[in-house]
Amino acid sequence: MTPLVFLLASVAGGVGAGLRYLVDLGIMSLTRGRFPWGIVIVNLTGSFALGVVTASVPDAAFIVGAGLLGGYTTFSTAMLDAIALWRDGDRPASVGHVIGTFAGAVLAALAGLGVGFLI
Repeated sequence: MTPLVFLLASVAGGVGAGLRYLVDLGIMSLTRGRFPWGIVIVNLTGSFALGVVTASVPDAAFIVGAGLLGGYTTFSTAMLDAIALWRDGDRPASVGHVIGTFAGAVLAALAGLGVGFLI
């Protein structure tokens, strides 16, 4: 990896983290519930985008995938949200969040790969 690629991936990661915050904030302001819909949407759209990039622009996969989308998606926050739901007594939502996030992200990535191969 060249220093330029490292720098670009690092900057892209910061941009992705900022986008995650804005999307999460926007979705949560619309849903106004305890369930973390913002992070769910972030992880699903990020997984889909990673599939598209991986299939259609493999040369940009590191900068866009590891950098931008790595900063954008956040499975650690999703798991913290699941723990918070569990601790608050909403165990069905907690389990649904874990299983739904994982399964949804895998399906979104596969759909993104399919779209990416068509491009």
